[in-house]
Amino acid sequence: MVLDSLLNPVFGPLLKLGPFWAIFILSLIISLLIVLVYKYATNQEEMKRLKDQQKDFQKKMKELKENPAEMMKIQKEAMQSNLQYMKHSFKATLITMLPILLIFGWMNGHLMYEPIYPGEKFTMTAGFADGVTGEAEIIVDEGVEILSEVKQQIQSQVTWRMKSSGGEHYLKVKTSEGEEEIKVLITKEFKYENPISFFEDSDIKSLQVNYEKLKPLGTFSIFGWEPGWLGLYIILSIVFSMGLRKVLKVY
Repeated sequence: MVLDSLLNPVFGPLLKLGPFWAIFILSLIISLLIVLVYKYATNQEEMKRLKDQQKDFQKKMKELKENPAEMMKIQKEAMQSNLQYMKHSFKATLITMLPILLIFGWMNGHLMYEPIYPGEKFTMTAGFADGVTGEAEIIVDEGVEILSEVKQQIQSQVTWRMKSSGGEHYLKVKTSEGEEEIKVLITKEFKYENPISFFEDSDIKSLQVNYEKLKPLGTFSIFGWEPGWLGLYIILSIVFSMGLRKVLKVY
């Protein structure tokens, strides 16, 4: 993969620290990158003026609650000021967009799911087109042990249980009319293949390796919510961005 070849040498060592610390450090790096670009790619004097102006408008609107007509005038001016602020920040947004998307793509490929470890049991599910009947058979390469019936009656979905040795393996599902396959990666590293493949003009509509969702906080939850890598990144990036903007005086 192109992203892996570009970013693994830079960010790959973070995965050895565990998913939480990898996300923590990457959130800090991305937040720092964004804040520094905003600081040096924008006119900070003008940005501060617009920020202060917005605060003044908010204060005036609170004072004019009993005078809707005047409050609407101030609200219109506040919107124009906000648009000016967004216009000034647009350049910085464009500069940071591509590197952030690349890093997000890399994180999505390494931190969305738990890897399937050698010898660990996992499942693969095949989805079938309406009206398809008969039997579906799974065919695997060397090193994969099937733990359920190899041939099963076709319903809307059929699931097989198996375990495997390390490395890349191909799982093939065959019906009387055709066959499709998907690749699964068995590894101790935080890495996995695309978990689902869709097929057109086939009795088999999809094949999905059922990876477990990665929970970087383990069993810890936030009001019942167990965030994945993106949720944790959003929380950390908000905290880091607020702190860095204050320390570096970025408006």
